[in-house]
Amino acid sequence: MNITETQIAQVNKQIQALIKAESFYGKKLEDAGVESISTADDFENLPFSEKNDLRNAYPLGLMTAPEEKIVRIHSSSGTTGLPVIIPYTAKDVDDWSVMFKRCYEMAGLNDMDRIQITAGYGLWTAGIGFQAGAEKLGSMVVPMGPGNTDKQLQMMMDLKTTVLCSTSSYALLLAEAIEERAIKDKIHLRKGIIGSERWGEKMRKRISKELGIELYDIYGLTEIYGPGIGISCSHDCGMHYWDDYLYIEIIDPVTGKVLPDGELGEVVITTLVKEGAPLIRYRTHDLSRIIPGECPCGSKFPRLDTIIGRTDDMMKIKGVNVFPSQIEEILKEFPEVSSEYQIRISHLDGKDTMRLYVETNGTIDFLDLAKRIASRVKSKIGFTPLVKVVELGLLPRSEKKSKRVIDERYE
Repeated sequence: MNITETQIAQVNKQIQALIKAESFYGKKLEDAGVESISTADDFENLPFSEKNDLRNAYPLGLMTAPEEKIVRIHSSSGTTGLPVIIPYTAKDVDDWSVMFKRCYEMAGLNDMDRIQITAGYGLWTAGIGFQAGAEKLGSMVVPMGPGNTDKQLQMMMDLKTTVLCSTSSYALLLAEAIEERAIKDKIHLRKGIIGSERWGEKMRKRISKELGIELYDIYGLTEIYGPGIGISCSHDCGMHYWDDYLYIEIIDPVTGKVLPDGELGEVVITTLVKEGAPLIRYRTHDLSRIIPGECPCGSKFPRLDTIIGRTDDMMKIKGVNVFPSQIEEILKEFPEVSSEYQIRISHLDGKDTMRLYVETNGTIDFLDLAKRIASRVKSKIGFTPLVKVVELGLLPRSEKKSKRVIDERYE
């Protein structure tokens, strides 16, 4: 995707605002002697911005608009170091709800849908983003927030909810709870808008089948508005993102060089019209690729492939780089295992050990299955894990995001 003249003009406006606000990025630009850009090459030579820059700006160093224009702040859910605080103007809040409304429309929702939101509210961007987009669409919102599964199911049945907004982990937990209580005939869901964590094909099929709904993958991050900056369409071949608000590049995470469309790398996002805390060339650490060509759905908005992981998801075990998505790919070959798994890495007697926990039903020979999975991991990745097969439902379920990798070497 080459940057357009319009986008270059929008970036120049952002550059002026950042220099004027003397933000960290304004200072980076001044140090580099940049006041404006005129070509794609100029843009690709602009410095990146990183999560650490944002942390160092705590609390309000990212504020680029005058304070009287700021109507809200959100904060990232980061577990390490200082949180990142993102200020929003009224226009930012409205722009975000416009993008979110487009997401719902792309998923085939309308003003007669009843949308149950199980994402968190508060400093976290999820719940309020899902809600603002739904209200803009004119749908009825059921703003549940996370947890309290009994209450969620009660409301879902009584209010005849048609759309579930949740993480994939919680959608799975709800699907299992509905099956356990034998209330599937009282559930009226038709669609699921799923965000905030990467999920494999196996999990997708399971949720879709058990809830009997169509699923859509939604994308976003707190630093860039929040969820709603992109969504998959009914053809399910990548997520359309709104290039009138954002410019997305894919870079080689090691060299920082921009990669051609179709190549896998790190997603880098520039906000084109954001006022409160604009970001230029922000490294997300998400791994994906831009899908070339037109989508069969006919939308002209460009597509980003499903996020396959993060550059910081990578585990180094016995000198081999491993991503959770590779383990997922292998488990997909075993129809007898559920979508749930857990990886535990420890250091015993001077050696790294990876234990892989998977679930299956009671009719399978656990020992034989463990051997087959271990040998497949060995042939695909190059080392043999200890595979532990457990009964269906034994691995932890989450109301938020599931923790799939536990690295005990650094605990």
